[in-house]
Amino acid sequence: MHRIVASIGVLLAVWLLAGRDVVQGQRTGYSKAEFARRRLALMQEAGGGVIVLFGHDRREGGSHFRQDNDFYYFAGREDINAILLMVPKTGESFLFMPEQNARETMVEGPNLLKDPKGAEKAGVTAVHPLGFFDEYLARNLAGFGGVIHTRLSPPDTVDGARSERDLFYARRSRIHYNDQLPIDYYRIAKLRERYPASTLVDVTPAVDAMRVIKSAEEIAVLRRNGRASAEGVKQAMLATRPGAYEYELEAAAIGTVLRFGAKGAAYAPIVGSGPNSCIWHYDENGRQMADGDVVLMDFGADLDHEAMDITRTWPVNGIFTRDQREVYQLVLEVQKACIEAYKPGATNADVRQHVAERMKQKGLDPGTLRGGFGHGVGLSTHDVPLGGVLREGMVFAIEPALYFPERALGVRIEDTVLITKDGAEVLTRDVPKEIAEIEALMATRRKQTSEPGRNVGWHGSPAPRSSLAPAAASIPR
Repeated sequence: MHRIVASIGVLLAVWLLAGRDVVQGQRTGYSKAEFARRRLALMQEAGGGVIVLFGHDRREGGSHFRQDNDFYYFAGREDINAILLMVPKTGESFLFMPEQNARETMVEGPNLLKDPKGAEKAGVTAVHPLGFFDEYLARNLAGFGGVIHTRLSPPDTVDGARSERDLFYARRSRIHYNDQLPIDYYRIAKLRERYPASTLVDVTPAVDAMRVIKSAEEIAVLRRNGRASAEGVKQAMLATRPGAYEYELEAAAIGTVLRFGAKGAAYAPIVGSGPNSCIWHYDENGRQMADGDVVLMDFGADLDHEAMDITRTWPVNGIFTRDQREVYQLVLEVQKACIEAYKPGATNADVRQHVAERMKQKGLDPGTLRGGFGHGVGLSTHDVPLGGVLREGMVFAIEPALYFPERALGVRIEDTVLITKDGAEVLTRDVPKEIAEIEALMATRRKQTSEPGRNVGWHGSPAPRSSLAPAAASIPR
């Protein structure tokens, strides 16, 4: 009888744990009230005129569709080729969507125009055909003061900041055959051409001011993403061994976050071993790792339209050498000192001063690692600018690093943190970063691979990508 009761208890515990994992794996999304609140706040800030935001016009090949960040932030919709229009004077919001033919409906599914309750589901005043957009403006723009608030600054993407867009456009335009106007700028030109008497106002500063402070619903998603992404990196650590390929670690992390409900990675994962650990944005991930290497992994998931950003560096064989340990510990101490200083009201100068004091107390010379703020994280991995003073609700990544190409040794340690009323909450804390913790986790991997019947899967022999896979000591590119 006792055995039966004990067995039932074990089964119940397993069932509860399984249920918890299912809950963690669900995409929670956001409430309609969240998007309505955001629209109202933006309309109050604008005061008059109309606000126009464009959604993405097409799917990119080979990946799940991901909506324009600013459009999604206020509309909460993943519809292709849609426009959101807000009227501050009346508080109304309208979605304009393409009228689909039978083929489009069959391939992509029906959009809200075909749903009698479409406006109610989207939480907007009405849903209109896309062809009515210009007629709406022609009929009403003068009555709203002839002002169009729209995005005149560059867009950001899941893996690129606004400030990076113009840089990439400039690089692309070095060859005049590539010098076409980006679609966002074409839309601006078209609005000016069609409504020459109107005034266009950049809505981006107001949008960024809202996006930089995360709401309670955003914070809940970011916390879940922090746990998911951390677990992905832990599984990559457990997949590490001499002779494995960098892409095997990427696969372990990606598979993990997909089970948490993520659509994929928030940016191309960086898995750089040996000499590749010194290449900041290396993402070929094709080298075979060797005994004695470190591997630097920069990874984060895209969950419910929120990004995450983690970097860890660890030894391929599971044990840091003396040289690796010294460099790693210095970078870690700088990062920990930064996090100690993060609190509402802190400035870059405050953080750097605290780091300098902490390093002096420990008898360490950080060299060029002075500390400071990192980059914002949210809808984009490089989210909207933080500004000069930390405020409660900001989320950003801090990533001190040291690189020694001549020693094939790069160390970067990155966490995503949330500023709370009392200090900083490390959202990615579940992945180890203390040397002893990393070596302990790697030791469990060695134990697993030594057990009978465990020399399979991630712990077994690698399947080379092709007969042309790089040799252990080669450097891709």
